[in-house]
Amino acid sequence: MLKVGLTGGIGAGKSEVSRMLAGYGAVLIDADRIAREVVEPGTPGLDAVVGAFGTGILTPEGALDRPKLGSIVFADRERLAVLNAIVHPLVGARSAELERAAGPDSVVVHDVPLLTENGLAPLYDLVVVVDAAPQTQLDRLVTLRGMTEQEARARMAAQATREQRRAVADLVIDNDGPIEALEPQVRSVWAELTRRAAAG
Repeated sequence: MLKVGLTGGIGAGKSEVSRMLAGYGAVLIDADRIAREVVEPGTPGLDAVVGAFGTGILTPEGALDRPKLGSIVFADRERLAVLNAIVHPLVGARSAELERAAGPDSVVVHDVPLLTENGLAPLYDLVVVVDAAPQTQLDRLVTLRGMTEQEARARMAAQATREQRRAVADLVIDNDGPIEALEPQVRSVWAELTRRAAAG
C-alpha cells in the first residue's frame, strides 16, 4: 500500500485532482467529507461542537450551520483551534479505519486540506501539493464560490502559506492554468504513484 497525502490551499483545485486520481483507481479518503460525517446530527462530534460553541451554530432542523460556524472560527484562531481539537481526532480515527479496509496493493490518497498546518506530512509515504498563485485562489473563491474578497482572504490567511505547502511536497501539481492543463499533470503523477506502489 502506498499512502499519499494530497493537499493544497483553498481554491487551488485539490478537489478536482482528487476526483481525477480516484478515476484512475486511487482509494480516496476525503478528510473534508469525513469531517462533515463526524458532526452529523446525533453524533458525539456534533454534541461536542455544540458544547463548545452553543446551540446558535445549529440550523432550525438541528444540523450544523456551517457558514455560521465558519464565520466564527475563521475570524478567531483560538476558536478555530477549539473546533479542530474536537473534529481532527474523529477524522483521524475514521480515516485510519477506511485505510485499513483498502487492499494491500492500493494507492490510498488522503485528501487533507490542513496537512501542512497540522504537521501531518510524516504520516504519508509521499505528499502531493496542488499549487496555485494566491491571486488565482482569490479569483476562484470570489467567482466560483461566491465569497466576498474579504471572506476569501480570511480563509486563505487561516491556512499555511504557499511556501510552507511547497516545502513539504514530494510532487507539485501546478494548477494556475485551465483544466485542460491539469489532466496531463495528474496522469503523470498517477504513473509515478503506481510505479512507487509496485516498487514497494
